[in-house]
Amino acid sequence: MDGRRMKGQAGEDAAEQYLRSRGYRIIKRNWRCRAGELDLIAELKGVTVFVEVRTRSGGSLLGTPEESVDVRKQHRVRRAASMFLHASGGAERPVSFDVIAVRLEDGMRVASLHHIRDAF
Repeated sequence: MDGRRMKGQAGEDAAEQYLRSRGYRIIKRNWRCRAGELDLIAELKGVTVFVEVRTRSGGSLLGTPEESVDVRKQHRVRRAASMFLHASGGAERPVSFDVIAVRLEDGMRVASLHHIRDAF
């Protein structure tokens, strides 16, 4: 596994653990379709929550993890979410699109985790 993938995996692991600790039920992880991939799909109090996890390490020059969820990425996540809801028969359920931004220190340790509910 390359470094980028390892960072992404570490960020998703941290995000999943965080959500579980707050009562979310994880439905799927890394769900793929022709529109793209959904990092985490969770449920909380009857709401289907699509979570985009963005991970950065050190003093990245690429900006904050949150900033990387641009309009194009939001569109792709919404499209994939629509396909998931159609495939799972959950099209009538309320949904939320959240972002979890993870910063890693050396050794893949989580330095910070920021959960933005209803991010887009």
